[in-house]
Amino acid sequence: MALITVDGDLCTRCGICTAVCTANIIESGVESGDEIQLPRASEERAGFCFGCGHCEVFCPSQALALNIGPDERIKLPQSSGEISSEDIGCYLQKRRSVRRFTDEPVSKEKILKILDIARYAPSGSNGQPVSWLVVHDPKQVKKIAEIVIEYMKSLANTDHPLKGYLPMLISAWDRGEDIICRGAPHLLFAIIPEGNPIAPVDAIIALTHFDVAAPAFGVGTCWAGFLAMAADAYQPLQEELGIPSGKKSAYAMMFGHPRYKTYGIPRRNPLQLTWLE
Repeated sequence: MALITVDGDLCTRCGICTAVCTANIIESGVESGDEIQLPRASEERAGFCFGCGHCEVFCPSQALALNIGPDERIKLPQSSGEISSEDIGCYLQKRRSVRRFTDEPVSKEKILKILDIARYAPSGSNGQPVSWLVVHDPKQVKKIAEIVIEYMKSLANTDHPLKGYLPMLISAWDRGEDIICRGAPHLLFAIIPEGNPIAPVDAIIALTHFDVAAPAFGVGTCWAGFLAMAADAYQPLQEELGIPSGKKSAYAMMFGHPRYKTYGIPRRNPLQLTWLE
């Protein structure tokens, strides 16, 4: 099967597919006398395709189809996904890190919808290296928090950067305060291949997509630094999570239904900016 197919009745030979191709493998369509040549990607160069889909989604007449998962092609309704600058500004500015959750679980169906959005996050060379681990059972979340506390206790006589904070953190835990997972019913781990230098950044971008999309579904999130630290360094936690050989946790996030709503936008430091002209 050819890498791309082009509907000759719809194609206007505008050249946009050639211009936006990140791998520079699409040859422009031209009209030469009575002969009409449509855009094409030669078999010799097709192997360089990233599968990014730019050629398809930037085609104004929707004449071109990229033959990667053709059954999954989504026709974008006119004006779909558009949002005003005012709305997107308020939506992002009111986003909060949630540390108080209800006991109501987030359904797996809803989690899948948010993760389906996150899989469209950009990644280096469209490598899409991120897979997901969801801890859905609140009892399992509590067990994981206990393992993180064990990890913290193991750092007591080391030069770890958190050494000065450990007694306070452990004391809070002993008093019954969940300073690890903040009572969140669910956890999310971004799993990436070991040895991939680009994947850690790709994972943060993908997690950010989850973080930004979640409030639209009534879900609150909080980046889980203690969890991420332990998952990266503590073998008992790695074993509990069942992370496969050759993989590692890039970062973690806690999430659930927020106990409280937000009614305003907090202050932030002034914008710091340098123009190079």
